[in-house]
Amino acid sequence: MILLPVLVIGLSIALSVPLGRYMARVLDRDGPRNRVERWLDTGPQTWKRYCAAMLLFNVVTFAFGFLVLATQPWHPAFLNPDGKGMLAPSTIFNTAASFLTNTNLQHYSGEVHLSYGSQLFAVMYKQFVTPAVGLAALLAVTRGLRGDRDLGNFSLDVWRGTVYVLLPLSVVVAVLLVAGGVPMTFQGNATVATLSGGEQVIARGPVAAVVAVKQLGTNGGGFFGPNSAHPFENPTAWTNLVENVSIILVPMACLVMFGRMIRNVRHAAVIFGVSLVMLAAFAAWGIYHDAAKPNPGLTAQPERTIRVPGADEKIVPALAGLPVTQDTGNLEGKELRFGPAAGPTWAAITTVTSNGSVNCMHDSLNPLAGLTPLTGMWLNCAFGGIGVGLVNMLVYLVVAVFLAGLMVGRTPEYLGKKVEAREMKLAALALLAHPLLILGPTGLFAAAGWLEPSTSNPGPHGFSEGLYEFTSSSANNGSGFEGLGDTYGFADRDKNPSPPAPFAPHWDVATGLVMLLGRFIPIIAPIAFAASLAGKKPTPFTSGTLRTDTVTFGCVLLGTVLLVGALMFLPVAALGPVAEHFGPIPFGK
Repeated sequence: MILLPVLVIGLSIALSVPLGRYMARVLDRDGPRNRVERWLDTGPQTWKRYCAAMLLFNVVTFAFGFLVLATQPWHPAFLNPDGKGMLAPSTIFNTAASFLTNTNLQHYSGEVHLSYGSQLFAVMYKQFVTPAVGLAALLAVTRGLRGDRDLGNFSLDVWRGTVYVLLPLSVVVAVLLVAGGVPMTFQGNATVATLSGGEQVIARGPVAAVVAVKQLGTNGGGFFGPNSAHPFENPTAWTNLVENVSIILVPMACLVMFGRMIRNVRHAAVIFGVSLVMLAAFAAWGIYHDAAKPNPGLTAQPERTIRVPGADEKIVPALAGLPVTQDTGNLEGKELRFGPAAGPTWAAITTVTSNGSVNCMHDSLNPLAGLTPLTGMWLNCAFGGIGVGLVNMLVYLVVAVFLAGLMVGRTPEYLGKKVEAREMKLAALALLAHPLLILGPTGLFAAAGWLEPSTSNPGPHGFSEGLYEFTSSSANNGSGFEGLGDTYGFADRDKNPSPPAPFAPHWDVATGLVMLLGRFIPIIAPIAFAASLAGKKPTPFTSGTLRTDTVTFGCVLLGTVLLVGALMFLPVAALGPVAEHFGPIPFGK
């Protein structure tokens, strides 16, 4: 049970060191090196020009993705062999925003609603360029922190991140996945005869290519609705290991690259250690409370009646006494071909990295185990998404430096520069945007009466489903407690396999806006912060200077992350998973 997380984390660390050194070498170059780079390079950019170029690029990318999805019925036959129709307008907006922001939240089922053209050009294309945008943001922040007057060139950074890092890695991983049994074809759905004499339609497509960049780019958007729990996306324990390592590899390498760029490897090692401690704690917590604990539904009392405020009395079915062995913990929503610990391990890794892909149903995790993915997204800094995860950690780091400076009566300093009022305002903006974008919409939906009818469970678990959706959107993660009704599907209601969810357009629009704000506020504010520090004169190192490359500072940083995170999210944790753990077990309406 412990072998899988140890193997995944160990392999990722071993591979991240050479990859991080390679990334520092190819991404932190001065000036263009070939004809394409010379064409893209418009010269060094200030932070304002860099952010303007980034926003313009994202506006164009959003429009392109929206256009591809809106014209799906008219895609050429080889890109739409199964004749997929028009998606609902709100779903088109949500999907375009989702993949623009590296969130990959899916209010649709890939094999049901999207053509191959949409999968390739509205989904996979963005899965290459949007993590490259996050990587470019990290490069800009790092250059500012080390004192560069100009932050580089956005177009050049995105090109290098895509072509020199994500593309070659994706080719390698895709080949490994094909060898492991993942399909890679442009043929349409296959119709086969079943043993009972009937027919079955089997969806397929260019799965390996989509899955490779989905994991490496901390994207998470699945080709199939069940994501990496589907046997065509993740057939065996071998592919499960490859995909697990792929999720965490580049975020770890970003820390190695950061240390080499600022020429302070010890400081990067402290941040790496803090992130590793949090990841290990999340994985251990999830495994203990899910793979080592029985499903509470199967240990509940026989059939009884419970009262749910605002709803009719509910009869809990008699599940106790069913002949189900629980020696390996809670098996509900799990793929047994991966082993009992694979689900909680993946849940921890996918939510600390803003990946969001799943190999089990997070909605079926035991209540306290459900805190693992939620906490990973609430803190949103332990490795995190490509580039932006480390940027988020740097915000916490600045807060830690500020608090430590106050305690010893010195002006806070970071990397030899004084942190003053302007920098702290920008850090506070980046830090507080995240909880506001989670708690505000969750409260609005609960007060407006849109939350309860959208959930498949009453009480605390239903609240957790809505809370998880906005948490995942703000953290640009994309996973979900999938008991939530948020899918409308095709614009023509009659073409949908099941009726559209009652408040699906509300969820589409609200989460789309949260994803956009949750992506760009925490990127732009730290870039401005780094540029502000870059313009300051270095301060001399003295005996009173707070060192940021020691174990002591690592403990300060870890304590700051946990303290600030608890202050922001402990109340809603008590209303959701904790209340569910201590309250009656609801089994659906």
